[in-house]
Amino acid sequence: MTPSFVEDLDGATLELTVGRVAHGGHCVARNDDGRVVFVRHALPGERVRAVVTEIRSGFLRADAVEILSTSPDRVEPPCPWAGPDRCGGCDFQHASLAAQRELKAAVVSEQLVRLAGLSTEDVQRLAVRVSPLAGSDDGLGWRTRVGYTVDSDGRAGLLKHRSHEVVAIDRCRIAHPLIQSAPVLSVAWPDVSTVDAVASAAGEVVLSSSGHVISGPARIHEHAVGREWTVPADSFWQVHPAAADTLAAAVVELLAPRPAERAWDLYGGVGLFAAALAPRLDATGRITVVEADAKAAAAAVRNLRDLTTVTVLHSDVARALANPRWRAVDLVVLDPPRTGAGPGVVEAIVARSPRAVAYVACDPAALARDVRAFRDHGWRLAELRAFDLFPMTHHVECVALLTPL
Repeated sequence: MTPSFVEDLDGATLELTVGRVAHGGHCVARNDDGRVVFVRHALPGERVRAVVTEIRSGFLRADAVEILSTSPDRVEPPCPWAGPDRCGGCDFQHASLAAQRELKAAVVSEQLVRLAGLSTEDVQRLAVRVSPLAGSDDGLGWRTRVGYTVDSDGRAGLLKHRSHEVVAIDRCRIAHPLIQSAPVLSVAWPDVSTVDAVASAAGEVVLSSSGHVISGPARIHEHAVGREWTVPADSFWQVHPAAADTLAAAVVELLAPRPAERAWDLYGGVGLFAAALAPRLDATGRITVVEADAKAAAAAVRNLRDLTTVTVLHSDVARALANPRWRAVDLVVLDPPRTGAGPGVVEAIVARSPRAVAYVACDPAALARDVRAFRDHGWRLAELRAFDLFPMTHHVECVALLTPL
């Protein structure tokens, strides 16, 4: 691509026919010169005018600014800050909730074919569908953790897509009502660059910046799997109020734990999945939670102290699995960060010959790469559940069951 060609396309308006959805909250189109264009704010099948926002080697990024031919799945976004050159937090406010879930299911399926190496027939047998969560009828008001950025004038807001520019909004429509009413956007923040807001199941609201609490308690109270939890406000907890119970139920159902079995809860956080498994393993079973974050590991010890079959290990997962004393195990819950577990962790798990692994994934590409690693060791993706934990965004949560052949 010559420099003059780059200059011609920088900020140019293209007329495009939009194709399939792709991972990341955009759809795929092709320019007249054959170049791939990733288009936001469009839907498959639409004809749009789109402004080029970024030029990369081999592809372009663009925002649809005019819809020439409209998809029947298009709706009016419920938030006035959603759309081109505005807040970048939501990807699909212009699509009906049913269409959003179909788009996410298509992305999960495509990643399993492209990155995991499954055949189209294999993916069809999985019958991937994205299920809504309780309390998400309109897709709004669910997000219990929101990170705001403060601009040079001390105003808190949300960032534009792929930008450091702050959009000074009136309120975030997907934020929990307690966060929407918290004094974040209505006051000046002259001395901080970020403000994080957390709302708990107990009704507590915590505002913090760079790990320092500004207002509210340092520990909050949550409720999940029939238990009360006390966790640090800045420790990981699912952002949708119904997510913890939904994911824990899926893990238990897919693993079908039996009394006296041994289980590992890897990247176990504060111990949610261990708490869900413990009653099914009975007093003769054993569960080890492995968590690298010191605060989360300490919270797991504190919250699970009544479960005598559970041991919490504060350690990096790869380092823990490198210990030769960690021998056979029956069940594994694998809930890695967004980047995935990686081939080394997968290899260490399969070397212990568990009968089943429940993989909890917040990124379908990372899940697919790790499914490929399991398949390379003679395992199969036996079942997959997908949940719409993040309505209005492109994100989707999956729980996969992996078993040896």
